[in-house]
Amino acid sequence: MRVAPEIVLSDEERAELTRLVRSKLTSVRLAQRARMVLLAADGAQNKEIAEQVGVGRVQVSRYAQSRMAGIERDLPRGAPPAKVDAARLVELTTQSQPAAATHWSTRKMAAELGVSPSTVMRHWHAHGLKPHLVRSFKVSRDRQFVEKLEDIVGLYLSPPEHALVLCCDEKSQVQALDRTQPGLPLKKGRAQTMTHDYKRNGTTTLFAALNVLDGQVIGQCQPRHTHVEWLKFLRQIDRQIDRQTPKDKTLHLIADNYATHKHPNAQKWLAKHPRFTMHFTPTSASWLNMVERFFRDITTERLRRGVFTSVPELTAAIDEYLAHHNTKPKPFIWTRSARDILQKVIRANQRLSFK
Repeated sequence: MRVAPEIVLSDEERAELTRLVRSKLTSVRLAQRARMVLLAADGAQNKEIAEQVGVGRVQVSRYAQSRMAGIERDLPRGAPPAKVDAARLVELTTQSQPAAATHWSTRKMAAELGVSPSTVMRHWHAHGLKPHLVRSFKVSRDRQFVEKLEDIVGLYLSPPEHALVLCCDEKSQVQALDRTQPGLPLKKGRAQTMTHDYKRNGTTTLFAALNVLDGQVIGQCQPRHTHVEWLKFLRQIDRQIDRQTPKDKTLHLIADNYATHKHPNAQKWLAKHPRFTMHFTPTSASWLNMVERFFRDITTERLRRGVFTSVPELTAAIDEYLAHHNTKPKPFIWTRSARDILQKVIRANQRLSFK
C-alpha cells in the first residue's frame, strides 16, 4: 500500500487549508484538494484518502503533496504541445514541393515536420498561405499595349460627345446541353441536383454589343463564327442604332484582335460606313472589353444550369434573357484608370523577369 510522503505544514498553511475546506464559497474541486493535503499531512494512506474524499488514487498522488500553488490551478493535461519552427514551415511551403506532388497539403506537411495537421493549418492561416489555391494570369505582350489601353480606358472614363461606345464580342460554341437524367429541385436541406454527363444537341454563337452608356445589349445568335456572321451583326447594329439615335452620331466599337474582325470584307464595309470607328483591345487582354462581364452574367444566370433539347430552344432562351435584360439595363461602371492598370502590368513584368 502506497503511503503519501510525509508533509509538514506550517500553522499558516494548515489554517488556510482548513478555511478552504470549511468555507461554503470554495469550489468543490479546491475543497477536495485542500482536504487531500490535510489528510496527507496527518499521515493517511493514499487509498484511505481516496475513500474519504471520494476520488481516485491517481488524483490523490497528484495533489496530496501540493501546497497552495499546486491545488489552485489544474495541471496541464495530455502531451506537451509540439513546437513548430514557423520559419522552416513557411520556407518549405513557399520554396519546395513534396515528393511526387505539386503542392503541400496539411497532412503532407504535418508528416514532414512531425506535428498535427491542425497545427500546420493554424500557421498557414497566420502567414496567409494557401497552397491548395492557384490563380491563373496572362500578361499581354502586345507591343502597342500602352496605346490601346489608354485608348479604350479613355472611352470608358471620358466618352466623346455625340457618340456611342459599344463593346462587341462573340461568345462562341454555346452548347445546347440536355442532361441524361432529370435532376431534383432545390428543397430545404438539399441542393439542386444535376447529372454530370449530358447530351450535346449542337452549338450557337452569341454576338453581343454592350452600350457603355446605359447597359443595353444588342444580341444576335448565329450558327457560325466567320466574317460573314460578323458583317450581319454589324448591319444589325447599324439598323438598330438608326432607329434609336440620329444618324450623325459616331459609333465607337471595341473588339478583340480576332481575325474575323479584321477581314478584308469587314474592312470594306467599315470604309463605306464612316460612322463606325473600331478600337481593338491588346492581345491577351480581353478583360478590357466590358461585354465579357455581360457574358459572365448570362452564363451563370441562364446557360450553365439550363437544359436545352435543341439549338432553337437554346437560341430562344438567349433571346428571352436579352429582352429581359434590356427592360431594366444597368451599365457597368469602369473605375480603374489607365495609369493604375499600367503600373500593375509593369510590376507583373518585373516579377516575371526574375523567374
